[in-house]
Amino acid sequence: MGENDVLRDPLRHNNWATRSLIRFCRDQGLTAEQLEVTGVGTYGGIVATLDHIVRCDGSYLRRIADRPLDFVDSEAAPDFDLLEQWNDEAGVLWEEVLAAPIDVERVLVIDDNTRETRLGIFIAQAINHANHHREQVCAILTGFGIEPPDIQAWEYAWETERIWDLPTA
Repeated sequence: MGENDVLRDPLRHNNWATRSLIRFCRDQGLTAEQLEVTGVGTYGGIVATLDHIVRCDGSYLRRIADRPLDFVDSEAAPDFDLLEQWNDEAGVLWEEVLAAPIDVERVLVIDDNTRETRLGIFIAQAINHANHHREQVCAILTGFGIEPPDIQAWEYAWETERIWDLPTA
């Protein structure tokens, strides 16, 4: 067992869930108008919200890893393919972070150098933030009468063989 094993499933699920939602939305053939529709209490339209998820995850991650992620500050107008590419880049860096000891007590300076917080809080925020906004995208899809994908940890577990049925007697 490694030092960071307790973080592997939550961080891998987080990246997988975002990728799954990006792919699902791309495969729906949504119109440009549908992609701009917002819901009550949502961040923005589908693409804008997915972009926000991916860039924020990258922003948290680059501070945790103390390494650049160029897409965070990219001027490129995102589409589903680009968002999936960026999410995959973040996934690779998350794996690198998980491969080395993580000092969750390390202090990070945030909010334009006005606050300090522990690195462990940054990891918690990365997961919470993405979950929150993925649910907003799912709510918009539901408003269109489209059943969103199952992106719960249980579905991740089935897809990655982290859960299984017991043999019947």
